[in-house]
Amino acid sequence: MPERYYDPKKYGGFSGPPDMFAPAGRQPETGALRPETARLLSATTKPPPVMQAVSPRWLLKLLPWVPVEAGVYRVNRLSRAADDAEKPVLSDFRRHPGERIAGAYPEYDETPREYMLNVIQTILRLSTYVTDIFNAPFDQRDEQARLTIEAMQERQEWEIINDPGIGLINSVARGMRVRARKGSPSPDDMDELLAKVWKKPAFFLAHPRAIAALCRECTRRGVPPATVNLFGSPFLTWRGVPVIPCDKLLIDGRTETDAATGKTAILLLRTGEKEQGVIGLNQPGIPDECEVPSLSVRLAGIDDRGVASYILSLYFSVAVLSGDALGMLEDVEIGNYYDYK
Repeated sequence: MPERYYDPKKYGGFSGPPDMFAPAGRQPETGALRPETARLLSATTKPPPVMQAVSPRWLLKLLPWVPVEAGVYRVNRLSRAADDAEKPVLSDFRRHPGERIAGAYPEYDETPREYMLNVIQTILRLSTYVTDIFNAPFDQRDEQARLTIEAMQERQEWEIINDPGIGLINSVARGMRVRARKGSPSPDDMDELLAKVWKKPAFFLAHPRAIAALCRECTRRGVPPATVNLFGSPFLTWRGVPVIPCDKLLIDGRTETDAATGKTAILLLRTGEKEQGVIGLNQPGIPDECEVPSLSVRLAGIDDRGVASYILSLYFSVAVLSGDALGMLEDVEIGNYYDYK
């Protein structure tokens, strides 16, 4: 049998493959321009660059964002007693006619906590040759900036959850922690967490694998969670409270893991400044701000090789206004499965 190979001289220099279904040396002749050759003159349709690491970042969408001045937000609270309990405003409000009326005044904490904005910064470098010449159909600077900003916002959500200073995981008060009774997140555990954050709970926040583990426990008990539509997507709910997936919650202290088992946490938040809940902090209107509030894109200069440098800075923080606004179900096991018969 003759060998099948491609001879560019034989096919007029066309770089496309010959018809692999026809024997070598017997390519079909149609008497018309071949599709493979015509394709050289046709345009291609292409999407913008795809970034697999991008997530919906529901937490950033659901947090109410409060603008700050000069990068600082101070949380004024009532003063606390030695046992860390809030001092009562009214010590004695019972009286009989003719008795002296007891005095009262709310005493403020003399050392309130202040939140300074964190910053995520990076330098984006672009060759001016690339941005001048290879700039259609997509603007190279815009696409490079878009992908860099996506990565910065992914890191922003990670820090809001895990940062040692401001992260939600590390901001849960001792009395607002619940330990999973039997490892897997059970309906009883979720109810116990709701009993902690009972004042207008906004949403649960859980790793997708923790949500899957909760669904298995609910299926086992015959109580499948209801769903609700938010932002055009379906979400599970528990007792009417949405359960929001977020891959920034760690499993065994790691962001990404393929392990069959592991432990994570589920958060429950009350949100909003008026509700004395959890809020996001930023400072919109900063110099060179782009379409993302509190994020600046500033040209730092062009070097002698024609490479332009842009400094991207994203300023943000998160504050828990009242200790009872944030609860956590900890030691949640994600690896328990069942055989249903």
